[in-house]
Amino acid sequence: MLSSAFEALKTYDWGTDRAVLAPIDEAVISTRDDEGARRELEASLAAVLGTNVSRDAKDYVCRKLMVIGTAASVDALARLLPEKDHSHMARFALARIPAPEAAAAMRNALGTLNGELKVGVISSLGARGDEASVAAISELLTSDDPQVARAAALALGDIRNAAAAQALAAAKPADPEVMRAVVDGRLACAEKLLSSGDKSAAMALYKPMLGPNQPKQVRLAATRGMLACTGQKE
Repeated sequence: MLSSAFEALKTYDWGTDRAVLAPIDEAVISTRDDEGARRELEASLAAVLGTNVSRDAKDYVCRKLMVIGTAASVDALARLLPEKDHSHMARFALARIPAPEAAAAMRNALGTLNGELKVGVISSLGARGDEASVAAISELLTSDDPQVARAAALALGDIRNAAAAQALAAAKPADPEVMRAVVDGRLACAEKLLSSGDKSAAMALYKPMLGPNQPKQVRLAATRGMLACTGQKE
């Protein structure tokens, strides 16, 4: 039954009866406590990504690898990152594979991608909270592509560690949209620093956001944060 499902994947496309893939769905569940069978299933799925099957078939495989994928699937998924039709689902899977190799593959792709594909990988690294990516993402704050720079600022705000906070504090983008993302990231980092007990570092981030050139909502958020740092109420 499982072999017939993999055979069906070769011609699977939008509109095909989804029932033909049911044995693979069932195997994802049934192999949960059988490491050998699970690894064999993973290898079979990853192998499909290197073949000339449809976009829908590869999307399906990526969704399965999102659930059962390990470091063994990373290379197959990473090869899809530069492909417009498959990059989204590949990084969707990589972002959810806990192996450090998955994050490393996305970091390595940053230097080879441009535009929306690069933005997507930056966002996935941020959503993953990958602290090892902070240095690489910080360099992108000065990108000539404002969408890349904006994504970098938001990703650092998602990661929210001290290094991300430092990078955002030093950023001085000319593009107003990027600057708004930098400010959002600074606020996110300040909140994380405050909640972790590093009040002095949080205060250092909040203070510059009280300036008259800042939007009212930013000044209010910074004021609340500073009051929290000193233990005062609004």
